[in-house]
Amino acid sequence: MPTPDATPSNVTAAAIHSASHITELLDVMWERARDATAHTTTPVSTSQLRLMHVVDRQDSIRMRAVCRLLASSPPNVSRMCDRLQAIGFLERLPCPDSGREITLRLSPPGKQHLQNIRKQRETMLHHAIDHLPLADRRALAQGLAGLAAQLTADPGKEPSRPTPTVA
Repeated sequence: MPTPDATPSNVTAAAIHSASHITELLDVMWERARDATAHTTTPVSTSQLRLMHVVDRQDSIRMRAVCRLLASSPPNVSRMCDRLQAIGFLERLPCPDSGREITLRLSPPGKQHLQNIRKQRETMLHHAIDHLPLADRRALAQGLAGLAAQLTADPGKEPSRPTPTVA
């Protein structure tokens, strides 16, 4: 019989707490990586970086889709795009099938800026993960892959929950 601490709901609660804590640490790490690259380029806000990340994942994405993915209003996204375009990180292009819409893509300097931030972040992660025992690294890789699959399965839908089994 499992101990009270090992019940599925307690394990889930502990995993949620750990994932939430790690998310906060990763946010801090993302900020550090952003700040470390600020001396070589114009500083970009966290919101603008989120926009750049969305555009980088889907080249020539429509502005309407960016608004939806960022859960932000068109005027807010447009202002961020103005700033990113002014510093040369973003390009606005006419939509090929709609004269009323525009698409967004990162410029080469914008892609390089994101790459520099990712490199800084990966260096920090490599240093931390490299100091874990091999079994913990394997468990981390497996757990993060499963979490990523759940979170990206359908962005408009809550991640699925496994069906409880009766023992």
